[in-house]
Amino acid sequence: MTNFIPIFPLNIVVYPQEQLNLHIFEPRYKQLIQECLQDKKPFGIPAIVDQKLGDYGTLVEVLSVEKTYENGEMDICTRGLRVFRVLEIIREVPDKLYAGAVVNYPENTTNPHQSLQQQVLAAVRELHKMLQIHKSFKKDDADLLAFDLAHHAGLSIQEEYELLQLFTESHRLEYLKRHLYKVIPMMAEMENLKERVKLNGHFKNLSADNF
Repeated sequence: MTNFIPIFPLNIVVYPQEQLNLHIFEPRYKQLIQECLQDKKPFGIPAIVDQKLGDYGTLVEVLSVEKTYENGEMDICTRGLRVFRVLEIIREVPDKLYAGAVVNYPENTTNPHQSLQQQVLAAVRELHKMLQIHKSFKKDDADLLAFDLAHHAGLSIQEEYELLQLFTESHRLEYLKRHLYKVIPMMAEMENLKERVKLNGHFKNLSADNF
C-alpha cells in the first residue's frame, strides 16, 4: 500500500502503540493538526537523526486535545500506529503550510517470542536496578513487545532508529538483548570503579596471611 501523508518531522523515534504528548506551536503544524482532527486522519512522524531526515517513521493518530491556547497552540496526545518508509518528500503541498510524503508500509510482524522476551525484560529491569530508577509498564509482562521496551533500554537515538527498521519481533528483541548484555557489564564495572575510587586515600585494613 502506498499513499500520501502529511508529515511532522521530529528529532525523536516514535514506535507503534507508543503514546506521545506534543505541544503544537508552529503555524504549519497547527494547520496540520487541525486538519487531522477535522478529517479524522493520521499524520507521519519521520525521525530526524544526525540532523538528517530519515527514510523511516511512524504513522500516528491524534487521541485527544488536552489544551488549546488563545493563540491557537495546542497540547495533544497521539498514539503510534505503524511504521512507514518514505518514498518521496513533497516539500510544497498546494494550499498547505506543511510538507508531506509518499510512503509505503513494510510488513511488520509481532509474533511473540516468549523466552527471548523474558530475557530482554529481565535485562531491562537489571539495568534500571543498577541506575536506581523504577519504571512501570502499562501492559502485563507477557504482553510487552520490543517496541514497548525500546525507550527503556538506554538506546541512543541512532540505535532507536535502527530498531525501527527491524521488521520482525525476534530481530528487534535480539537487538535489544545484544545492547543490554553489552551495557550491563559496563555499568557493573563502572560501579566497581566508583567503589575503588571511594577507597582511595582511606586507611586500609589489609592482610598478607600465609605469605
